[in-house]
This record gives sequence, structure tokens and C-alpha cells, in this order.
Amino acid sequence: MIKYTEDHEWVKVEGDTAVVGITVHAQDALGDVVFVDLPAVGASLAQKATAGVVESVKAAADVYMPVSGEIIEVNAALRDDPSLANSDPLGAGWFFKVKLSDASQLDALMDETSYTTFSAN
Repeated sequence: MIKYTEDHEWVKVEGDTAVVGITVHAQDALGDVVFVDLPAVGASLAQKATAGVVESVKAAADVYMPVSGEIIEVNAALRDDPSLANSDPLGAGWFFKVKLSDASQLDALMDETSYTTFSAN
């Protein structure tokens, strides 16, 4: 199951863990990503808290926690090659993994159809 936020993050749920990244729409708007600042492993962050930053040749944008939880892994390959956020935003360009503390928060996020409509406006 993949869910989406109004801040253009995607969340792929795998049991009690979620993989988080930025959407195709977000990376298109940012342009060429040149730097990412990822959260610390072990950090517990609340939903909507700033979890990191993505910088491109055009702008910088915060990456927000789509759900509350503990950061259990970050994508070290993304630090070494930030362009993965552009070339494969829904795959190799993932940002971090979070152990869900309240799975019910996923219910408020958008499904793909809703997000596609939202991001077209």
C-alpha cells in the first residue's frame, strides 16, 4: 500500500514499517536534486515534523514526517548520489524508513487516485 501527503511525500507500508520518499511531482518541481539532509537513525519524530531537507539547483524544501514514528534506517546511497531522488524517486531514491507508532495516521493520507487529482491542481 502506498499513500501520499499534501507535502508530496509518499509512504509505502510494509507491516509496521513505512518507507518514505518524495513524489515524482515533487522532484519535477524541484529540478535536479544536489543534496539531501536525512534524519538521524533512532530519532522519534511526530507526524508533520521536519525530517530532512532536499536541495536542488532551483530550491530547497523540507521533507516532513507523513506519520509519527522512529527512524530505523536512512538511504545512505541517496546521500552519496542525491540524483537518485530524480532518477528513481519511488524506488532507489527513497529517503528513510520509520517504525510506525500510530498506523491509524495512514488513514488520513491520500491514495494514488486522490493524490493524482490533488497534484494536478
